[in-house]
Amino acid sequence: MKLELIENGFIIKHNEHVLIKHTSEYPAFFIGTGVEKIASYRGNFDIKDHITERIPLCAVQIKNNEIGFSYNDRSPIILNITFSLTDSENIQLNIKQNLSSYNRFWVKLNSDPDEKVWGCGEQMSYFNLKGRNFPLWTSEPGVGRDKNTEITFLSDKYNKAGGDYYHTNYPQPTFLSSYHYAFHVNTTAFSDFDFSHDFYHELMIWEVPESIEIYAGDTFLKLIEKLSLRFGRQPKLPEWIYNGIILGLKGGEENSFSRLENALNHQIPVAGLWCEDWAGIRETSFGKRLFWNWEWSKKRYPRLDKKIQELRDKNIRFLAYVSPYLCEDGELYKVAKEKGLFALNAKNEVALVDFGEFFCGVLDFTKKDTREWFKNEILKKNLLDLGISGWMADFGEYLPTEDIYLTNHVDAVLMHNAWPTLWASVNREALQERGLEGEVIFFMRSGFTNSQRYCPLLWAGDQCVDFSRHDGLNTVICGALSAGLLGNAYHHSDIGGYTSLFGLRRTKELFERWIDMAVFTPVMRTHEGNRPDENFQFDQDESTLCHMARMVKIYKHLVPYLKSLVNEAFEKGYPVQRPLFVHFESDLNTYDIQDQYMYGSELLVAPVHKQGVTEWKVYLPAKETWVYVWNGQQIQGGQYITVPAPIGQPPIFYRKNSAWGDLFKNIVNIK
Repeated sequence: MKLELIENGFIIKHNEHVLIKHTSEYPAFFIGTGVEKIASYRGNFDIKDHITERIPLCAVQIKNNEIGFSYNDRSPIILNITFSLTDSENIQLNIKQNLSSYNRFWVKLNSDPDEKVWGCGEQMSYFNLKGRNFPLWTSEPGVGRDKNTEITFLSDKYNKAGGDYYHTNYPQPTFLSSYHYAFHVNTTAFSDFDFSHDFYHELMIWEVPESIEIYAGDTFLKLIEKLSLRFGRQPKLPEWIYNGIILGLKGGEENSFSRLENALNHQIPVAGLWCEDWAGIRETSFGKRLFWNWEWSKKRYPRLDKKIQELRDKNIRFLAYVSPYLCEDGELYKVAKEKGLFALNAKNEVALVDFGEFFCGVLDFTKKDTREWFKNEILKKNLLDLGISGWMADFGEYLPTEDIYLTNHVDAVLMHNAWPTLWASVNREALQERGLEGEVIFFMRSGFTNSQRYCPLLWAGDQCVDFSRHDGLNTVICGALSAGLLGNAYHHSDIGGYTSLFGLRRTKELFERWIDMAVFTPVMRTHEGNRPDENFQFDQDESTLCHMARMVKIYKHLVPYLKSLVNEAFEKGYPVQRPLFVHFESDLNTYDIQDQYMYGSELLVAPVHKQGVTEWKVYLPAKETWVYVWNGQQIQGGQYITVPAPIGQPPIFYRKNSAWGDLFKNIVNIK
């Protein structure tokens, strides 16, 4: 990484590839002002921006390692950038604004039509971001996420919830380039990373950021290692996770525990029982929703304390659910309101958020008393003391931006993207303070910069219960790969999907294809969905029970290999699910593939994600001989092949000379 001073400007380059070139004739930095308008509805945000001024910073004054920027040679310096070469491969640009009136900032980077770009958090629709722009704002992803489909149209029409390709629970202003560098903007403001141009990228931020960080590495794995150090690495998965699948059931005590027994009687290895309705339930037009009062509902689970211990005796753990909000008709809301733990509105009243036919107060985690109360009275007392071993820490994306005031006095427009990380930190601190990190685990869908250092496990959010291109089974693969590049080592999804609306219903085929993929992820977990009674469930069909038992046994068979990947994640930050190109950099055909992945370095997985197919097309990377697991056939890489694709035989291949070859070869013998 080099910084070169030239006449009227400078160049930042890596391996002779120019990343940024700034001159008076062709400036790379711009400053300006804008007026935003943000309307929110149940976690969906309509964002508009009116730019009132955009000024190219044409003139530069260079003194040592500091550069002053101004409009022209006669105007005062309005921006200073100090360059820090942290080592031969990394550079940091520390930015100081001398006039506070500017609230928009642009930077242009060089590109070319052949460059590939990945990252920007967890992106569900497109892995290679080149050719499109990506607004970065944590929100509901939306239902359908494709403006050309009927379900997205209906979701927009009736719920303002259709979404688009860039909507995500977990954005992050960080990307990787095929030119072996990573670019991060240190901001929590709304950003728009525009990769739609052939010869440049333009990044726009709703503030002058504190700094910009550029990392380089000889290999993509080296870059991942650096980014995982920068943003934080996750602890190892708890040992009990490897015992099998986590069954998501929410039918109350008798229903949930009897169905668990049925699964066990069908020889399904079970690691945990996840009952998100442990605190109660309410009926809405969307379906069965939870009662957001985070304490044990003795009406719905009358003997839960004893049941949890009975599960422990069988080496099965119990998991629950929490969110950073409390419903106004719950008892805990009254306690938190009296203690002054909520964010307030302009009338000095509790700021309420509409979650779909019920309202909740926003717990203000910028206030120390709120953090301590939530950790001690909810996470420790109500969950950990009950014997709960994990939970879904949901809904970090909903912080409204209008008429809400926080204790830290930071504008909610800047705090909105910071909220998922703040929410994750509260959960992790509770585990650390109890000495239970690595024993108890929580999982989240929302995220932003530095979530990696607090959130031990991602889940992909609320996919539709279908095979759709932008909201179905295949999107969780893309999400895992994009988030993994930024240091999120562990990713999983709701087996079978979640969202069922406008006549969309989960089928037996979808569920079984999903579980075929989930075997080759770090954690297996089912979900009944938002309308359990209207959708296919795993225990409604004898053959599905048998299928699940076999596939979970395959997951357990692979545990020695999975543990080696968890060790790599802990020591180097490598994700368990990896893009093909990180291990096959010389094979450019791998750079755009987003529906296959390497499970570690040795096993290639190509999940079937379309309805009604009997065969599947797979790309095998070059300069390697691959073994097809299901018949032992050896195939030379560097080509597309077509293989049979019956349910129960997902297309998987391993390297011919892999040290794990015997383990992989014996997958076929699992019954």
